[in-house]
Amino acid sequence: MAKPAVILVGADKGGVGKTTVSRALLDYLIAHNIPTRAFDTEAPKGTLRRFHPDLVDVIDITSTADQMKVFDTVSTTSAQITVIDVRAGLLSSTLRALRDIGFLDAAKKSQLNFSVFHILGPSVASLDEIAETSGFMADSNYFLVKNFINNTTFFEWDPATYNSYFKKIKGAYEITIPKLNEMACEQVELASVPFVSFVANKGLDGQAANYSFVLRGYVRHWLGNVWAEFDRVKLNDTIAADVPRKAQAQPRQERAG
Repeated sequence: MAKPAVILVGADKGGVGKTTVSRALLDYLIAHNIPTRAFDTEAPKGTLRRFHPDLVDVIDITSTADQMKVFDTVSTTSAQITVIDVRAGLLSSTLRALRDIGFLDAAKKSQLNFSVFHILGPSVASLDEIAETSGFMADSNYFLVKNFINNTTFFEWDPATYNSYFKKIKGAYEITIPKLNEMACEQVELASVPFVSFVANKGLDGQAANYSFVLRGYVRHWLGNVWAEFDRVKLNDTIAADVPRKAQAQPRQERAG
């Protein structure tokens, strides 16, 4: 049986589209028949839960009781992978808490697999988060995610700036999330269904819906590009590895911008 794996998705900066990445990640894992559970830390209502109500529980990640609910059960749940969508501003503090309770030591001893999807915004301030977050990731898988979902251009990332932040992080993976057509993105939000359900023209109840053929096409194309990025970094192999895999240069596939 594969070792349990925990994936944090988050950022200390808000407005970078982390829940969108969490949704695409859940769709990917479910499509690959990997037993998965998820936690939404936007307590009390939750955002991720709206799209996967049968899969996601809402928690307060700063609460000791809720931390126990998640991390005391990592090895006993039937789910192989636990995905945690961390509320904006809490990524660093959550990593510090995981260090303090010994969770990072357990990952270092290969008792479980631990990965972080760090969602980055376009500013240097967002890049500054890497310096603090990367300090926790020596024995884990670190994914640096450039998310263009909000029409981000990353205009401040000139080559010198890019190299000063990215190249000094050994073993980090880079993932690019392309931009999704604005109207398609809006309609999926209004439908409150997973991306794969929208593409399949189905509601949360599995019954046929009446979504636009054109908008479903945009979502299908976008989701295929996102999943291609997950495949490019060999995500399934990475989260199942006995020890953290080191990122290697791999050819990028053409993506819609």
